[in-house]
Amino acid sequence: LHDALPISKVLHVLVGPRQTGKTTAARQIADEWKGETVFAAADAPLPPGPEWIHAQWDLALTKCGPGKKVLLVLDEIQKVRGWSETVKLLWDRELHERKGLHVLLLGSSALLVQKGLTESLTGRFFQYRCGHWGYGEMKAAFGWNLEEWIFFGGYPGSAQFRKNEGDWKHYVTDSLVETVLSRDVLQLQTVAKPALLRHLFGLAAGYPAQIFSYNKMLGQLQEAGNTTTLSHYLKLLESAFIVSGLESYRGGKPGKRGSSPKLILWNNALVSAHRALSYAQAKKDGESWGRLVENAVGAHLLNHLDRSFGEVLYWRDHDMEVDFVVKTAAKTWGLEVKSGNSGSAKGMDGFLKKNPKAKVLIVGTGGMNFEEFFLSNPSQLWA
Repeated sequence: LHDALPISKVLHVLVGPRQTGKTTAARQIADEWKGETVFAAADAPLPPGPEWIHAQWDLALTKCGPGKKVLLVLDEIQKVRGWSETVKLLWDRELHERKGLHVLLLGSSALLVQKGLTESLTGRFFQYRCGHWGYGEMKAAFGWNLEEWIFFGGYPGSAQFRKNEGDWKHYVTDSLVETVLSRDVLQLQTVAKPALLRHLFGLAAGYPAQIFSYNKMLGQLQEAGNTTTLSHYLKLLESAFIVSGLESYRGGKPGKRGSSPKLILWNNALVSAHRALSYAQAKKDGESWGRLVENAVGAHLLNHLDRSFGEVLYWRDHDMEVDFVVKTAAKTWGLEVKSGNSGSAKGMDGFLKKNPKAKVLIVGTGGMNFEEFFLSNPSQLWA
């Protein structure tokens, strides 16, 4: 990103979850920028209007001059009403007048940022993704081992509470989850039943890496409305990079509308913080630990594979199941997670019979070890 910023003919857009280092990275870039910088954040209780962008843009222009390059960084851009139309107007003017302005936009809601980019800024931007911290990053920064990362997840700000699990859980639920739900979802979207959305998140945190039909969700949740509402709310949670409902793979055919999603949380901290089990207890509970490991694999895929590379799905046919399916333009891979004994291979055998051209990968017992997998970049692994 730092090397790419001197390219001034496009807007640079950094999108990713809250508390994963977007703002820190942008400030580090600004500190190393050889020229003037203007850094402003729209993360206020009340969303500002377009005039906020105009004010920051005009301030940056006052620093421009012959031979000068100015970097304008606008953080939490999705909070500004009508941000994309305003940025389009000002950016087109900059492309015409060539004042020497370079622009970096940061956002923590994928849905709102992507909507603005595709509707108003087509052809004018280059996007970067900043995902939840993986095992390699937490290991390098805080010396965590693999089991610690699987349980405590990848929020760097939570590492300071690692030794006190009670404080750690309060920090994740109060400072991270509540902020995401209230500011990145409820404040910016029309949500008729905010309590339902919160309950849906709680349901996902309680059943990580499990397949849940929407009808079954209706039976678990109060005031659940209908399956269309639940599907929409699940998409909103995905837009904030916290929960995804993976669709089933049907051999190239589109999945059934309203089919049962597999719930994957993008960061294992979101699971462990909502459970009563301690780190030591979770490691001894085979079923609970297995779900954490499987969710970590799914989260690793989601954080590294964007939709331009391929899709992350799952496969099930009656009593046969494959944990994940990675479908790219070139190939389809079935991925099975083995966190204990090797178990039955019926699911993978059935998948290959139905999809003879597919490739397979086992992660864990009898296949690629977890350390190697979580230190790898899936986009390179399947390239």
